[in-house]
Amino acid sequence: MALPQERTYTLEDIYNLPEGTRAELIDGQIYYMAPPSRTHQEILGALYRNIADYIDAKKGDCKIYFAPFAVFLNKDDINYVEPDISVICDPSKLDDKGCHGAPDWIIEIVSPGNPEHDYFTKLYKYRLAGVREYWIVDPRTKTITVYFFEGDIWAKSYTFSDAVPANIYDDLTIDFHLLSL
Repeated sequence: MALPQERTYTLEDIYNLPEGTRAELIDGQIYYMAPPSRTHQEILGALYRNIADYIDAKKGDCKIYFAPFAVFLNKDDINYVEPDISVICDPSKLDDKGCHGAPDWIIEIVSPGNPEHDYFTKLYKYRLAGVREYWIVDPRTKTITVYFFEGDIWAKSYTFSDAVPANIYDDLTIDFHLLSL
């Protein structure tokens, strides 16, 4: 007797979801996303402004995008994510559909309904895909966990009272205590 097979979903399934349905696809499994909270959006906006202002002031080549923005992590049709913030420094990865390959820096703001998704599932996928730096911002605990996969920092924790350095840049620090969160 054959064992039941779990269905593997593809990008086609994501594109065929009803209009307005937000979901990610990781290793062929669909993860539906709840609408973000007001706090989530305030954090997202403040971080985006800080990073975008820095890139503009430095006349940098990196591009910053906020969700919903498609990131196709692997060269397959079973992985599709929408990070809260993606910073991409290689313009050859970008087209009108999104980013093809690993962004240099990803920031996820933890959703209360499924924190394990950001802390475990995405951490693993982002590291394997070649993301250089990954921040997990958790409004519940008022903490920021920074993973820098290129250096000797495996994980470093900060609070919403700290100034947090971005490792992919030499001189960018985000003062969370000044973000009025």
